[in-house]
Amino acid sequence: MIELDQINVTFQTDKKTVHAVKDVSLTIQAGEIFGIVGYSGAGKSTLVRVINLLQRPSSGTVRIGDTDMTQLKAQELREKRRKIGMIFQHFNLMNSLNVVSNVAFPLKKSGLTKKEQEEKALQLLDLVGLKDKTKSYPSQLSGGQKQRVAIARALANDPEILLCDEATSALDPQTTNQILKLLKRLNQQLNLTIVMITHEMQVVKEICHRVAVMEAGQVIELGDSVTIFSQPKKELTQQFIQTATHMDQALETIITNQTVAQLSEDAQLVELKYVGETTSEPLIQDLYKRFDVSTNILYGNIEMIQGIPVGRLMVTIAGTSEQRQAAFNYLKANDVTTTIIDIQAVELAMKKQEEVDRFESI
Repeated sequence: MIELDQINVTFQTDKKTVHAVKDVSLTIQAGEIFGIVGYSGAGKSTLVRVINLLQRPSSGTVRIGDTDMTQLKAQELREKRRKIGMIFQHFNLMNSLNVVSNVAFPLKKSGLTKKEQEEKALQLLDLVGLKDKTKSYPSQLSGGQKQRVAIARALANDPEILLCDEATSALDPQTTNQILKLLKRLNQQLNLTIVMITHEMQVVKEICHRVAVMEAGQVIELGDSVTIFSQPKKELTQQFIQTATHMDQALETIITNQTVAQLSEDAQLVELKYVGETTSEPLIQDLYKRFDVSTNILYGNIEMIQGIPVGRLMVTIAGTSEQRQAAFNYLKANDVTTTIIDIQAVELAMKKQEEVDRFESI
């Protein structure tokens, strides 16, 4: 459906050249929900605007189906854009128009009569769950309702692709989940290809089939959501995952716990990660039975990603070095990833972060 080949976007300022996107190549399949995640300034919003050529690349090729978007004339490009809807963080509704008029606005040059335009707008509002708000104005709506109107408006021209640029960033967690469920339903019901731009890994976890992680204009990691969550390779991706699973907060709490501060020489702090059927196995119980090691669970969670459970545990494992190594080998044989936590390194990193926070507050 979407193919980006060696995309570069360069901006020239008075003092320097800014490389917003650097040699990015991506293929997004029809009917897929594809996430592009990164911090502010990573280049993800610039990249998504390249897809419909609101931002023309400095070099590279953009293909939608069999069409090279960069070769289209102005009128041809306008026609192609009708099949690419877009929603934004701040909704971009027209406050002077009521809800049904906002949704019908893109249909003004569609060839439909005014009555047909209104009927279609009403159908779309029903689709997004707002048939009782047709005569309301944007100022009378909640944030979630405004985004539903924006989604309905984006669907007015029956797009094949929906681009979502930080579409849930201005919403509270509960409303975010409602909007994500709506987008997931539209993806399935309309076979809509959705590209999600976000800085929140929680959004990726809830909805995306695959994800690209961007940093400094480049894609540094790419894969299906389950693999990215369970086996992140790059440090930035690991940071995103730790924040989304609250492992970073849990580790800070654990490190200051007396249980960890007074660990004996024959004990280690270990993170266990496991995927799929392994989550239902009594592995912790088996460690004691098989290897006579004692295990203390300090933190744990299981995330459901694309219907597959992905689990994490923070534990202490105590026993002789031989017993612990045998236990680690057993866990590895059962597809459990074990990471021994360097407590002193974590404490040092926490102190450095405290110094940075103190300096920034001054």
